[in-house]
Amino acid sequence: MSHDVIQDINTVKTNTAKLSVASNSLLVVLKLAVGWMSGSVSIISEAAHSAVDLLAALIAFVAVRKSGKEPDAVHAYGHGKIENVSGMIEAALIVLVSIWIVWESVDKLRSPQPTELVGYGMAVMLFSAGVNWWVSSRLQTVADQTHSHALAADALHLKTDVWTSIGVFLGLVAMKLTGLTWIDPAIAIVVAAIIFKAGWNMTWNSLYELTDISLPHHERDLIHDILATHPEVVSHHRLRTRRSGSLRQIDVHVLLDPGLRLDRAHAICDQVEAELESQLGSCDVVIHPEPAGSHERERSKES
Repeated sequence: MSHDVIQDINTVKTNTAKLSVASNSLLVVLKLAVGWMSGSVSIISEAAHSAVDLLAALIAFVAVRKSGKEPDAVHAYGHGKIENVSGMIEAALIVLVSIWIVWESVDKLRSPQPTELVGYGMAVMLFSAGVNWWVSSRLQTVADQTHSHALAADALHLKTDVWTSIGVFLGLVAMKLTGLTWIDPAIAIVVAAIIFKAGWNMTWNSLYELTDISLPHHERDLIHDILATHPEVVSHHRLRTRRSGSLRQIDVHVLLDPGLRLDRAHAICDQVEAELESQLGSCDVVIHPEPAGSHERERSKES
């Protein structure tokens, strides 16, 4: 992948991360203002959720900028793991805020208080759901296009926020119709459970990639299929794969017709690399060519 293409991808990722920072900043201010004026713990819990989303968006913004840096003497494989680390931090923040929401909600259940300005709270929740749905869709689109772990994690945050905002809205409607004050903290606890589940799943996904887990089965199958389409490739072995942020790292030994010229063998490897990048996105591919038969001879000597 050329330097200019990489720069264009990083620019798109950075601009998208800025959009998330701006939208979350607006929603935090709105939810906090209405939450404190109304005394609604569910709205305040949503403000806390958006505050975590804002912090997560800032982390994602820094991560996509840093992960796009060129490899250097210290980080010869690039800086892609920064995105995975940012995902872990975002997940930890989500878990912590869910615990705080439950703590506040239980206290409110013990000593319920009337909620005021319910209509304003309902309007803010609907506005929040609409904004987060649009921004999360944009983040997910760019994350899919650029294979960005940080943007995908940020999109997950905001998608969770859409459903929790709708839940709080319905709770406020029910409370307004029935006058039951316990509905507000009860809804907040449900919100916390949803947030906790999202954070837990994100923690494991980030952890798997930090431990260099292989690419998914369907992607490894695709690599096998691409290699099989080249008649000069007799077979292949020692396929190793992993993710580093938005970059897939692949190395494999391919057995070629021993009669091939060196320049032809090199051209075949270039074709395979180009096809892998075309099908999988940004890749760092290392192919070790071997003459067909050498692998079998080595194994017979070992036995």
